[in-house]
Order: sequence, then structure tokens, then C-alpha cells
Amino acid sequence: MSAEKPFALWLRQSGITAETAPDELGYSWKQIRRYAAGEAPVPKLVMERVRTLARARLSERPVAKFRFIDLFAGIGGLRLGFDSIGGRCVFTSEWDRWSSRTYAANFLDGDDHVFAGDIRPYGDNPSLVPAHDVLLAGFPCQPFSLAGVCKKNSLGRAHGFDDEKQGNLFFFIRDILKHHKPAAFLLENVKHLERHNGRRTFAVIRDILENELGYRIDFRVISSEPWVPQKRERIFIVGFREDVGFSFGGFDRMIPKPTTWPKLDSILQPHNEVDDKYTLSPKLWQYLQDYRVKHKKAGNGFGYSLFGPDRVTRTLSARYHKDGSEILIDQKPRPRRLTPTECARLMGFEYVTAEGDHCRVREWTIPPEVSDTQAYRQFGNAVVVPVIEAIARYIEPSLCEALARGRAREAMKAVA
Repeated sequence: MSAEKPFALWLRQSGITAETAPDELGYSWKQIRRYAAGEAPVPKLVMERVRTLARARLSERPVAKFRFIDLFAGIGGLRLGFDSIGGRCVFTSEWDRWSSRTYAANFLDGDDHVFAGDIRPYGDNPSLVPAHDVLLAGFPCQPFSLAGVCKKNSLGRAHGFDDEKQGNLFFFIRDILKHHKPAAFLLENVKHLERHNGRRTFAVIRDILENELGYRIDFRVISSEPWVPQKRERIFIVGFREDVGFSFGGFDRMIPKPTTWPKLDSILQPHNEVDDKYTLSPKLWQYLQDYRVKHKKAGNGFGYSLFGPDRVTRTLSARYHKDGSEILIDQKPRPRRLTPTECARLMGFEYVTAEGDHCRVREWTIPPEVSDTQAYRQFGNAVVVPVIEAIARYIEPSLCEALARGRAREAMKAVA
């Protein structure tokens, strides 16, 4: 991010809380929140103190093992995986302003980190992107998803690479890879990408990565079910500039044993913590029941899905905010949607787990200005974080070897 961060972002990165604000800043938390919301001008001494505390936290970060960029970042699920193996993000691109708010609220970035909106200016001029060792990109999946293709076909709209708004964004990834030649990349998309347009779309992607750019690639469709109580399958494509022997052939060792796979009760909030607004209204519940009956008579599979605490859900989608029909929690007298906090847990952004005598916790902030509707969209478009963490750990040995070879070559050049 640039040095001209808003006060609210400096405040989040400073680590100041409601309890510490009076001692650290000399003002009540209520007043500090007014400053953060832009309701009053921020006193110069308060701004300076908050910046100092934020920069002190930044200086405590360990030295990065490698640098990476996060394209089509959403709320940062891919980044979390590569943060966890010692990388440092130096560039983020995310065009959606609400996703950007959530992203900024959850990551601690110094002034050397660039946060871009639209990727297009950077794809057109890749030299604007900082140098990096790894490129991460969860490029838009709607043009290639089965649901997206069916919908666009029914409306007579283009899909895949013919979708000018989203389908062609892959080629910006190509141009950045071509310019910077990072040691490795990880791309993520819906599993249908491999089969889209009679497998021709994937053939184009593979030809560009392997033949035009010279990367050695492997790919695998991975389900999230071993890590979270959700059946969500995505394709992951990994590439290395050098042949370091990487393949997904040994990835099974990263998958938890089936006896440990979680069920829905592991992410549900206690009943008394769930606001009544998440329970379906009588009118909406009746509509969903009638809709299901109508399509069942027509031989279609459309309708709602009810889940109890011992179940594993369907895929959480970006349309969840509309009626929640794909994942409804079974309760009386009417089912309810998942809360945004439960969605964060279902996607692995937030968790509390017991490990021996220790409790492992990751909290996830949904900023107050981000509505439930936007939060649902964000999680529905996200990756499942524990899957990415497992992939990052699996990639790490090959990445270390690739980086070591690169450093050795640079050293030889320096001597020569």
C-alpha cells in the first residue's frame, strides 16, 4: 500500500484495541472510531502515534523467504497459504472495493506493498508490477464454471475466452509471467475449466504456459472436504521455470485421514449467538418449498438443501446472499442461512482448533462497512484456505530448490 493510507487502515495495522486505546492514544475507543469513520479530523499526534505503532509491528515481521504477488486476490485466501510458508506479498490486485476493504483489514503490509485495483493497466504494462518469485492468481471463474456457462448459454451470452469482460483476464497473467519470469506460479479456477469448450480452453492455457512461456506445469482437482465440511472442488495449476521434478503425484500425503474430516457442527455458532435475521421468513421458506416441488415434477434438481450438524455442505457460492438455498441449516420452525462468521469458518479463514495441550486460533475481520450481502459474495468467491496452506507446504521444497538454483546462477554471473 502507499504511504498515504487512510487512518482506519493504519489503526487496524497498529494493533490498538478498545482496551489499549485510552493508554496509547489518550482518547476513548468511541472517539477513535469516529476518527476512523471520518466523522472528525484526526489530531496530528494521534495519527503519528498510530503510524509509529503500525510500523513497529511491520518491522517485527521475519525476513521473507521469497516475494510473491496476489492477482484477482479477492479477500486473500491464496495469500494466506503462502504467507504461512514465509513469503511476503509485494503486490495485490483486486478490483472489487468491498473485497479490498476486507483484504486490507486482515493483512499487515508495509509501504513497499502495492495495492492495485484493476489488473488491466498492469497487464498492459507489466513493468509496473514489482519483481517477484511467485505469482498467485485465482482468475475469474464465472466464464468457465458449469453454472456460469449454462446460464450464459441460456441467455445467448459469450463464455470462456469469448467473455470479453472476464474471460480474457488470463492473458494479463500470461503477460506478467512473460515479463517477470518468476520461479513459480499457482493458478486456481473451477474444476470445469479442464473440460470447458470440449477441453479446448484448457489446451490453450496449457500451450501458453508450457510452450510459449517455457514453464513445467502440473495440475490437480482437489476437494476441500478433508479440511472443511464443504464439498468444493477446484483445479490448481502449478508451474516452475525449471524442471525441479515437481508433480502433484505425492499430494495425497498432505490430505488428512478420513477419520478426522470435519462435519458441519465444527463451524456452527451456538444457537444463542445467531441473530433471528438469518432465519428464513415464512414467505421465503414457502417460496423455496413450492419452487422445489415445481422443479421436481419437471424432473429437475433445483431446490433448497437442508443440512444438520453431522453433514457436509454443498459448495458455497457467490449467490448465497440471495436466498441461501444451497446451504440451509435445519432448525425449527424454519431453516436459516449460515452467518458470515460461519461462512468464514466454512472457507477456513477463521478457525479454533485444539492441538494437544494448545488451542490454535485464526480470527478473520469482516469490517463493519462490509454488509452481509458483500461478505457472502466474498466468501462464495474465495478459496478454501486450509487447501491452499496444504498446497503451499507441498510446493515449498520444490520452490526452495528453484530459488536456490536462481541465486546460484546470479552469484556465478556476479563472479564472471
